[in-house]
Amino acid sequence: MPLRSSVTIVVSPRPRVGKTLLARMLVDFHLHEGREVAAFDLNQGDGTLAQFLPERTTSAGVVDVAGQIALFDRLVADDGVAKVIDLGNESFASFFAVAEQLGFIEEASKHEIVTAILFVLTPDASSVEAYGTLNKRFAGALLSPVHNEILGPAPHRGKYPLGRGALLLRMPLLAPGLRKYIAKAPFSFADTGADSGIPADFGVELQHWRRRMHIECRELMLRLLLADLSAAIRFVS
Repeated sequence: MPLRSSVTIVVSPRPRVGKTLLARMLVDFHLHEGREVAAFDLNQGDGTLAQFLPERTTSAGVVDVAGQIALFDRLVADDGVAKVIDLGNESFASFFAVAEQLGFIEEASKHEIVTAILFVLTPDASSVEAYGTLNKRFAGALLSPVHNEILGPAPHRGKYPLGRGALLLRMPLLAPGLRKYIAKAPFSFADTGADSGIPADFGVELQHWRRRMHIECRELMLRLLLADLSAAIRFVS
């Protein structure tokens, strides 16, 4: 049974932890798997998702009512499109406040859409508290911590308990020489040929990293499928 539809929200209350990189990879994974995908960028400054994927990304906001309605209407649309949200730290609190007020997780479930929240791990107390709050307020979503290896070891993982059906995602470390190529917009992970500007040895390393990330993404999709099946069984019962 294929996954009917999903919304994946990549988050952290901290800046510069790899959220946009993860969101870019999720879009790449969906396209590689033959799914239609739409991305939403709630970031400020340079290096945003919209700069890397301008043709597939909508810049969005939750500052005013019109922006809130436009965004959340798109997220619960019955269009069979996988949706990826890159949620900037500036919009973290306001997005989830609006999502809770609108009953977004419940509304998405009514439209047969499963929701995942991918929370990038950092050791600071404010992030740990934010994770715990999301775990309580959005119990209907699949809340999964993400360990970005570029941030170092993760001895703080015990402070981020896994929710029901969730998993710990890992973002493998990228070689410093490779990072400078993929950090330049509008680089695409699908483009590693001669025209990409990446030296051959780095191209091989990128493909290896991309395959590892796709394995993590497939595991996430499996967990979402199981959550979808569980919701369908409860509905029939």
